[in-house]
Amino acid sequence: MDHDHHVAAWQRLGAAVFTDGFTLTTACRACADDLDADFAGTTLITAGELRLLAGATDERARLVEDAQLVTGEGPCVDACTHREPVDITDLQHAHTRWPAYAPIACEQGARSVLALPLTVGSLTIGALDLYRCTPAPFTPEQQARAGAYARIIALLALDEHPHLLTTPNRPPQRGPQGYPPTVHIAAGILAAKYGLTPDDALARLRAHSFRRSQPLLHTAQHVLDHQSLD
Repeated sequence: MDHDHHVAAWQRLGAAVFTDGFTLTTACRACADDLDADFAGTTLITAGELRLLAGATDERARLVEDAQLVTGEGPCVDACTHREPVDITDLQHAHTRWPAYAPIACEQGARSVLALPLTVGSLTIGALDLYRCTPAPFTPEQQARAGAYARIIALLALDEHPHLLTTPNRPPQRGPQGYPPTVHIAAGILAAKYGLTPDDALARLRAHSFRRSQPLLHTAQHVLDHQSLD
């Protein structure tokens, strides 16, 4: 059965790549279409830290995945931390588990989520998140097919981001420990301008993004462009 799912997933991805070209976003879209998910995203990690939004099917997916970078919590974080799938039927009942992330996800229309860790051997490199806009659980058959996609996407992600193989293999950690360079540069600008420590500047950047429901990278780019959060 696993072999059948693996073959079917490869065939679906092959057809999508032939039409749209190879990107992790193409892979996310093919997976979402096959499993009746409304949107999907892939976030990659470096040295145990959530770092990079590598693929998203649409703007909703980008915002919901970015919310995990901003808040340091969510299905991707838990899937990576525990190296096992996270299956939530109704995110409206997940506010206790993810008090900062769940409201943002619900605001974007997400109601159910299936998150699968992307693993290659003992290395965890990220997670694939599949979202539905209704509180409808993924069937066991769909979860098995999603597992096949996760194994394939993990290999494709390593091909696109080979540096993941050279980073220290530390256990994934909860919390927003790591960000792309743009975010750290923006935090440095705020630290210099307002006399903040780097950690306080990063916290201010995250708080601004959270209050405005704005992707963290958008906020960072605004700081780079205007030398200010205003």
